[in-house]
Amino acid sequence: MKIDSKAIKELAGLLDETGLTEIEVADGDQAIRVSKGGGTMIAAPVGGNIQSDPTVPHQGNTDAPATTAKSHPGAVTSPMVGTAYMQSDPDAPAFVSKGASVKAGDTLMIIEAMKVMNPIKADKGGTVTQILVGNGEPVEYGDVLMVIE
Repeated sequence: MKIDSKAIKELAGLLDETGLTEIEVADGDQAIRVSKGGGTMIAAPVGGNIQSDPTVPHQGNTDAPATTAKSHPGAVTSPMVGTAYMQSDPDAPAFVSKGASVKAGDTLMIIEAMKVMNPIKADKGGTVTQILVGNGEPVEYGDVLMVIE
């Protein structure tokens, strides 16, 4: 793997700006993880769902745990590492809520990554049955964000 020192410096700067202690960016089978502090590292495959305590529900978790949602055919997963936002600005209504009907191409949420707002759109139409992340929560590549049936 070729080391991209510029990307590492940008990620380190993002750690300082956000107060995070670790960040990972993946592109296909290559990943860069930058961590600060001397804490214990836990190795996980790229796309793994790492939670500090899986018994504590996330703010948006109102149904089954993410482990069951991961295998659901309607699972919407995060294409990147970043921060999830459920609305376009703090005063705006949420893009979707549990029980909402969506069409393919509808914006479900925004993920901010490196100061870029990336809309997450529905692959298919259906009903939002689970929302597994809360507004302002950090997400990892491959995390299940919501389920559409």
